[in-house]
Amino acid sequence: MKKLTGSRIGVDQGDDEVFSEFATGGDMWTGEGSRERRKRVRFSEAFRTPPCVHVGLSLWDVDQRANVRAELVAENIGTEAFDLVFRTWADTRIARVRLSWMALGEVSSEDDWDLY
Repeated sequence: MKKLTGSRIGVDQGDDEVFSEFATGGDMWTGEGSRERRKRVRFSEAFRTPPCVHVGLSLWDVDQRANVRAELVAENIGTEAFDLVFRTWADTRIARVRLSWMALGEVSSEDDWDLY
C-alpha cells in the first residue's frame, strides 16, 4: 500500500492512442515482429513522489479470427512521466489500441520548504 503524506493529493488522467497499425500493415496487425508497444506519457505537472498509476483499455480493435490476448501496464513511473505499455502474443492480431490512465499521488504545496 502506498501511504501519502501531506495535505495535497493530485490526480491526473488521460486517454492516449498507443498504436494504429491496420492501415499500414504493422506488426501488431500482421502478427509478426515486435508484439509490444510503448508510449511515454508526461503528467500535466510533476508529482512530489512517483504516483500510483492505473491503466485501462478504452479502445481496441481486434481480429475476431484469433484468440484475444493483452497485457496493459504502467512502467518506469517517475514524478514527471511514465510509460504506457501494451503487449500481446501468439496469433492475436490487433489493429489499434487506446489506453486510459489515472495517476494519484502527492503534489507539492506552497507550504512545503526544505531545511537543508
